[in-house]
Amino acid sequence: MTRRFLFVLGSARQDGNTELLARRAAEQLPADVEQQWIDLAEHPVPDFEDLRHDSDHTRPTEGNLALLLDATLAATDLVIASPLYWYAVSAHTKRYLDHWSGWLRTPGLDFKATLAGRTLWGVTALAHEEGEVADPLVGTLNNSAAYMGMRFGGVLLGNGSKPGDVLRDTGALARAKTFFAQEPPLARFPYETE
Repeated sequence: MTRRFLFVLGSARQDGNTELLARRAAEQLPADVEQQWIDLAEHPVPDFEDLRHDSDHTRPTEGNLALLLDATLAATDLVIASPLYWYAVSAHTKRYLDHWSGWLRTPGLDFKATLAGRTLWGVTALAHEEGEVADPLVGTLNNSAAYMGMRFGGVLLGNGSKPGDVLRDTGALARAKTFFAQEPPLARFPYETE
């Protein structure tokens, strides 16, 4: 299968530090790797409604949810590019991930089986020098990948608050050059690695 990267941008700001860092990393991908970029601020999705005990979910056929579902299913590599907002993923990003719960329960979709074995990556910019403050965001992505049976490539961290700050983070820019070159392991929940 030809590699196809889906970059899901979760920032509330256009051309923010997280997107800039993600684009730097994407520049290193081979030319034959397909890339699709979806900005959740430009393609908002409604709040997730949990119907699992009331009725089956139906496959969205139009609008932003259909676009995101189809792009997610087509991706071999899914990159969540979310700034660190209050030590977690952004509201845009969380809303997108919440819809995975519905897609898991949509008859005929086989969402979990389709994503199993594919790779989830993360990119985030944070205003702290200490990367440990991003542990909740990293945990969200790792545990989501583990639940889905996906590989997890980790999270590319960059430092930046004001627009463009991340472009001065030489360490992050250096890590971006090889971030997608690694062979990611199958994701595991923390209790499975102890």
